[in-house]
Amino acid sequence: MSAEEREAIRSFQERVLQPSLDKLVILDFWAEWCGPCKQLGPVLEKVAADYADKGVVLVKVDVDEEKVVAAQFQIRSIPTVYAIFGGQPVADLTQYRSEGQIKRVLDQLLGQLPVKGEAQALEAEIEPLIAMGEEVLAAGDAERAESIFRQIAEMDPDHPEVVGGLARALIALDRADEARAMLDGLPEAAAGDAAVARARAALDIAVLPAVDTTGLEQRLAANADDHEARLELANALMAAGRRDEAADALLELVRRDRDWNEAAARTRFLQLLEAQGLEDPWARAQRRRLSALLFT
Repeated sequence: MSAEEREAIRSFQERVLQPSLDKLVILDFWAEWCGPCKQLGPVLEKVAADYADKGVVLVKVDVDEEKVVAAQFQIRSIPTVYAIFGGQPVADLTQYRSEGQIKRVLDQLLGQLPVKGEAQALEAEIEPLIAMGEEVLAAGDAERAESIFRQIAEMDPDHPEVVGGLARALIALDRADEARAMLDGLPEAAAGDAAVARARAALDIAVLPAVDTTGLEQRLAANADDHEARLELANALMAAGRRDEAADALLELVRRDRDWNEAAARTRFLQLLEAQGLEDPWARAQRRRLSALLFT
């Protein structure tokens, strides 16, 4: 092996293999004369920049200048793009040419591999703090929960679980408008997160009007099939925080006519569960009740 070849291998180890021990390296084989390479290059550079804090690194290999490395990877056409982790290729990215496609694959890889980046380190730091905030909120101390979530937000202001928890704390403190403004201001990427959806469901329930249920109960006593009255009763019960009674009313409406008003009862019932948290034991038990109605 010539000195030039040894230097190429040493450089590859330094630029790719060593960083890949804890980073995800995007390895781009390209050449100056390759038109498709020049089209793909800026896309890879943007994706790598966007994912830098997540431990993603872009390394470009000119196949004309680094023939030894290209030969080792048996490169026969370019552009060829691999994702490298732990010194090994973990994905062939060559077929993906758009920013969205490449990011979707990277998201999958980052969810499976122990890549260490600033974002992962921050997540590990705030995860127990989020759990603390949720525990305090569940215990009914919304004021303290707000304080905890605001402190976490200073570390990661757009974290969906932090924003969702803070919004639910504000809702519990009767500050629904403030919660809505916060949720509406989230970046599009975070807006569809489950924690944000939970907060929005809680917000929708919080703004339901709290009314005297006596008249609605009288209407149902006179006509048990007054579906509008039963739905209004469920809404009033939800607004009053009487979730068990609200769930019973909605399930009774589903039992009587599951398709009434475009399945309004089922939609409201699922919203009630989402506001509670779909993994909450109460929500799981209620979901089983709904399943029993729908599938038996």
